[in-house]
Amino acid sequence: MQTTPPDVAGPSSLPRGPAARRRSVLAAGAGAAAFAPWAVSTDAGAAPGAARGESQRLFRHGVASGDPLPRAVVLWTRVTPTAAAVPGSGRGPRVSVRWEVASDQHFRHVVRHGQVVTGPGRDHTVKVDATRLQPGRWYWYRFRVGGVTSPVGRTRTAPPRTADVRRLRLGVVSCSHLEYGYFAAYRHLADRRDLDAVLHLGDYLYERGPGEGDVRSHDPAHEIVSLPDYRRRHAQYKTDPDLQRLHARVPFIVTWDDHEVTNDSWAAGAENHDAGEGDYLARKARAHRAYDEWMPVRMGRTARTGDGTRLFRRLQWGRLADINMLDLRSYRDQQVSTPAPFPLPQLQTEADDPGRTITGNQQMAWLKRALLRRDTRWKLIGNSVMIAPLSFAQLPQEAVAAINEVTGEIPSDGAPLNLDQWDGYTADRRELYAHLVDNRVANAVFLTGDIHSAWANDLPVDPATYPFSGSVGVEFVCTSVTSDNIDDVTGTPPRTSTLVLEAVLQTNNRHVKHLNFDDHGYSVLDVTPDRAQMDYYVLADKRRADSAAHCSASWLTRSGSQRVEPAEAPVG
Repeated sequence: MQTTPPDVAGPSSLPRGPAARRRSVLAAGAGAAAFAPWAVSTDAGAAPGAARGESQRLFRHGVASGDPLPRAVVLWTRVTPTAAAVPGSGRGPRVSVRWEVASDQHFRHVVRHGQVVTGPGRDHTVKVDATRLQPGRWYWYRFRVGGVTSPVGRTRTAPPRTADVRRLRLGVVSCSHLEYGYFAAYRHLADRRDLDAVLHLGDYLYERGPGEGDVRSHDPAHEIVSLPDYRRRHAQYKTDPDLQRLHARVPFIVTWDDHEVTNDSWAAGAENHDAGEGDYLARKARAHRAYDEWMPVRMGRTARTGDGTRLFRRLQWGRLADINMLDLRSYRDQQVSTPAPFPLPQLQTEADDPGRTITGNQQMAWLKRALLRRDTRWKLIGNSVMIAPLSFAQLPQEAVAAINEVTGEIPSDGAPLNLDQWDGYTADRRELYAHLVDNRVANAVFLTGDIHSAWANDLPVDPATYPFSGSVGVEFVCTSVTSDNIDDVTGTPPRTSTLVLEAVLQTNNRHVKHLNFDDHGYSVLDVTPDRAQMDYYVLADKRRADSAAHCSASWLTRSGSQRVEPAEAPVG
């Protein structure tokens, strides 16, 4: 199997300098007159000048692919057929769009093609499942409207399910808040030549209005609530040149966390929703509709828009790995409340209530069945919120306040629960851990986002007696692309005051082997039959589009060990 694929023809990056770093509004909303320059190539046969400009106007939100199967992959784009047909407007004509998949980047050998009609009812998005492809192959794809051709994207299919695959390499990201910085992490991933896919673990976008950060401003200029709002916000994020370029290079495998709808959401409500914003379930349905339209993902098990909202699903990479993607927002019970003064015994009882769930019964049963499969070596679980238990009881008040500012989840007195995560739903965690132990499930690796920091954790059977009680698996947590973490909140230089905080937390949680509360960036997960390794890359400055990056740490778990350990060097 080809490990390093051929490159996409001719992508170029935007100019990086003082002008690019100034505060800007990405023109993706209704009535916008200017749009971000392209950073991905147009069709190899397209003429420069007028033809390329027409392509940029018509396909201004780029191309993307996702959810690779052995013989199929989802392809995505959005067309702007008229000046009035901007995202969320509900305006513009129905348009026939042709899609093509080729075995070469010059499209001399088109292997699959088709036609689809889009219009304002689906915000002029196009999402198709390209089927009957060959397993384990790189392909190129594009879209056409009349004589205008989209930029060319590169994608791939998964290996045959019975293939003895030697490697899987994934970019791993989460929490990309446009107002807080530039997406240099996406640029660095797009520059790599060795990724099979990108795993996005949630908070692909943020629902808040302008004012949270001072690098760029959200469109629309208010918190998004309506269907047009959500469509415009998705459109704005997809005009970012680094995100466009990464989407055009490799397929994405995604799940959502809370901000794709609104902060700290649960099945029937959210912390950041009130009666003045209307019915929450209607808002949730609108957000899910826009996500279905704008993301290269199968929901309801198909690429068709509007056929369901089920996001939990399983992908397989030969005999090497399963990729089980969880949805930990749609079915969960409301988070445990934390009234003041804080009644710890009452809170502990409520969090331990076996009637409360974070997964929902159907998803838990599905996950337990998936973990019993014996046809793959590694069980990768895309997990939007941390599953490792954490105790904050020994941390000073000011330290807990800083963490709470970032995560919004820790009670102010430092109680041993992280209520928006699995710590607030301990019965589900115990059930899952017991399932892993009772069935001797090996090589469970939870891949987590959400908390704007980098971690490598063992998953202890009993935290109080760890390491003697053993570990049921491991967890690698990626940091945020841009969303604030501890040094942003405290205003202290990175890797200074937080070093003490990290040391105290690790002392009280011996299963936490690596922790970085300060840096932003991305991770790369490399899986072989012998080990799974996570390399943590950090940005020099998230406020610079041209920020450099370097590998700050590498941790691995060996097959059968159920524990993490330091790696000697990053892969690749």
